[in-house]
Parts: sequence; C-alpha cells; structure tokens
Amino acid sequence: MGFYSSIRHFTILLLLLLRGLVNCTTFTFTNKCGETVWPGLLSNSGISPLQTTGFALEAGESRSLVAPSGWAGRFWGRTGCSFDSTTGHGSCSTGDCGSGEIECKGAGAAPPATLIEFTLDGSDGKDFYDVSLVDGYNLPVMVEASGGSNGCAATGCVVDLNSRCPTELRIGEGKSAACRSACEAFSKPEYCCSGEFGTPDKCQPSVYSQVFKSACPRSYSYAYDDASSTFTCVGPADYVITFCPVSSPTSQKTTKNPSPRPTDEMLEDDAWLASLAAADANQLLRRDCFSILLHGMVALMSIIFLLLH
Repeated sequence: MGFYSSIRHFTILLLLLLRGLVNCTTFTFTNKCGETVWPGLLSNSGISPLQTTGFALEAGESRSLVAPSGWAGRFWGRTGCSFDSTTGHGSCSTGDCGSGEIECKGAGAAPPATLIEFTLDGSDGKDFYDVSLVDGYNLPVMVEASGGSNGCAATGCVVDLNSRCPTELRIGEGKSAACRSACEAFSKPEYCCSGEFGTPDKCQPSVYSQVFKSACPRSYSYAYDDASSTFTCVGPADYVITFCPVSSPTSQKTTKNPSPRPTDEMLEDDAWLASLAAADANQLLRRDCFSILLHGMVALMSIIFLLLH
C-alpha cells in the first residue's frame, strides 16, 4: 500500500510541475532587417537561462523560444558579427556580449544597444516589459503581445535613431553604426542618474534623452522614465520581437516598396503598431506549450510503468 501511495504522491507532484510548464511564454524573434542579426539573451541573476543565449537570425527569418512562468531577463540584437566557422570564435560590431562566441553565456550587451526587457508572471500575475534606450541604441525594435489581456500594448523604437543621433553620441558607420547614451558618452552623474542624482526627483530628462523620447515615445529614454515606458499584460501571453519592423536604411536593401517613415501619431497608436506584426502573424514559427505538457506526460507514464514492473 505504501508503494502505491508513493506513486500517487509522485504523480501529483509531477502533474503540478507540468501545470506550471503549461503557463509558459513563447518569444518569437523576427528579422526584417536587410542583414543578419544575432540576438543575445540574458536571464536575470538567479534565473535559469533559456534554451540558448545567442543565435544568428538571417534576414527574413523567425525563430521561437519558450520561457517558463516567472522568467525575467533581456534580449537585444547584435550587428556586424563575424564568427569563425571552425572555432566558433568571433565578435560583433554592436551589442557584443564579450563571450567571444555566438552564445553569450551569461554576459550582457556592451553599450550602445537597444534592449528588450521582460519579467513574466510578476506582481499580480502580470508580465512586465519595455524597450530601453538607457544603454543607447543600435537597432529599431518592436514588441507585440498576443493571447493576454488587460493592457498588452505594442511598444518599441521603430525609427532609425542612428540617422538622428547627435554627432557627439554617434559611433561607427553602416552595420557598425550606433548611438550612445549621454551617460556612456560623458559619464556625468546627471546623465547617469547616479550619486546625488540617484533619485527620480533629482534625475531629470536631459536634452539628449529628450531626443530619444521624441523619436521613440514608448521607449525608456533615461533611468527613471517608467511612467510612459513600462507595459503590462495579464498572461499567459506570447510575444513577437521584430528587428527593423519598418523601413530603414538597412532594411530597404531587400524591400522593393519600403514603408514610409512613421509619424509621431503612428508611434502613439496601438492599432498601427500592432498591425506591423499582424500581417506576418500566420507565417511566424510558433511553439505550442502544449507540446511541453505532452512530452512531460509521456515521461510520467514511462516512469510509472517502470515502477510497476
């Protein structure tokens, strides 16, 4: 009797664990740039890494990854990368994580880089997400949610900030172009929100962060830009992260009829932002969390069979 009781308890425990897996989130990365982008992935401290920490995403390609409930971390796109086909060693012109490999292995992006930040199933069961320019900008990005409720607005920085970057913040050209933050460029407390400027009431938007904010009103432009830049969604929800969602000097290389430059009104319009990704929604690679449950159930049945025999 004790043997079967143990099996029952073991089964209940596994079912509880599998139920948690069902509430996972699918992140689909799509590259609409005219060049390869190498997404980097970094889990927050104490959070297990995802299936990969870095990969190549060819122009026009999509790839999906699954994250469990409670995952938190950031994504970004690397550009101008070169990795040796034999050793796998290499580096990137922008967003390099310093690992010397395509996998970032727990290392973050070297600024400047456009960051996409997520906390899944956080306070009140909400997902929290934002696109941040606090560490500068290297690529246009859009984030679109699907399947959630209560909010779930699209966000991002969809314009080519490299072409608008103040001269004193600009670095590189072509695939190596990027726009530094004022903090990185000048290392002054008033730009970095540090020291005596380390509180929201003391650290105010600078003329440089206002350049970022006017171009990308939904993105973090400086450290305390929470009110208009953090978005929530009651999950479980899935997210599409699109690099170069509209025409840019890079993406136009492979686009015969490029989209016009978006206006400020478009950037504030949820419907317009969502429509950018909706057109390709049916063609995106999606991974159903049900498959995780199915594999888990098969494993559970196999274990029970072995115990009984």
